[in-house]
Amino acid sequence: MPALPPEFAAAADRTACRVAIRAGSKSFFAAGQLLPAEVREAAYGLYAFCRLSDDLVDDAADPAGRRDAVARLEARIGRAYAGRPADAPADRAFSEIVATYAIPEALPRALIEGFAWDAEGRRYADLGALHAYAARVAGSVGAMMALIMGTREPDALARACDLGAAMQFTNIARDVGEDARMGRLYLPLDWMDAAGLDPEAFLADPRPSPALAKVVARLLAEADVLYTRAEAGIAALPRGCRSSIRAAGLIYSEIGRVVAAHDYDSVQHRARVGTARKLVLIARAARTPAVAASLGGPSLPEAAFLIEAVAREPLVPTRRRPALRPWWDVGGRVVHVLDLIERMRERETFGRSAPS
Repeated sequence: MPALPPEFAAAADRTACRVAIRAGSKSFFAAGQLLPAEVREAAYGLYAFCRLSDDLVDDAADPAGRRDAVARLEARIGRAYAGRPADAPADRAFSEIVATYAIPEALPRALIEGFAWDAEGRRYADLGALHAYAARVAGSVGAMMALIMGTREPDALARACDLGAAMQFTNIARDVGEDARMGRLYLPLDWMDAAGLDPEAFLADPRPSPALAKVVARLLAEADVLYTRAEAGIAALPRGCRSSIRAAGLIYSEIGRVVAAHDYDSVQHRARVGTARKLVLIARAARTPAVAASLGGPSLPEAAFLIEAVAREPLVPTRRRPALRPWWDVGGRVVHVLDLIERMRERETFGRSAPS
């Protein structure tokens, strides 16, 4: 069969990434509909590669298989940056994205390092250690998204990393029981010790308790601090990108509120944000003006290496970056998103790490 012309092949890869995201993370897909088309397609391509990477590590049957998956992902990143991506839509799209938007190789490699920590079953002694993990698996993605949107200022990137960490902390708080049943523990060990919780006993028999609820509540309070810090960065984004990022933050932070409504029991309950509530949050994001404010200073120490990597990368994309189209018809876009979510309601499923 003859090869497709390059422009058709690229379009086919973008379509495959879009389909994968619609199936794997409906909230991300819906919030992404608020982005300008050029940014949206790049965001879906980036997310598809990140999701593929996460799934490859998670789906491995044993520790040796997970280590092998990490090694293969490292090689795939190297091939993507060399312009010789693996023969898969997500890899080809990722290779085009990192070249077009001058994304430093250190950022996706930080993500894979976080996956390697997952593969080895690492635990986190304190909040600083957990921040280091969140910087890798979520802050790196936030920084890459900011670059795709055309934002490279250090303070703005710091706020993008804050938002990624906030979302990751929300995920951890939501998934305490699910993670424990898979032998995983992400809560800071010193917090558990202060609450009188024995990590090994909890993993052997995950049960809700007032002590555990206090730890989960503490983690969500830290996430809320980060959501507030991140809000200052939204005004630094191009106008057409603000509503989508605000919507993603609102939906994620709402997960934490649902956890709180269950008395912080995320062992017996898995917090889910219903479709109707998502509609309200997306509409709110679209009509909330960005208020110029101080960007809040430097990054968290654990995320500083990501911002420094961007500062070292010369802004010389190897491929022409598409110009953003004017932001218009916000109301029409929101109506489209609401209709999209409504039509997906009956088919909605919740992925292991996707926002609910």
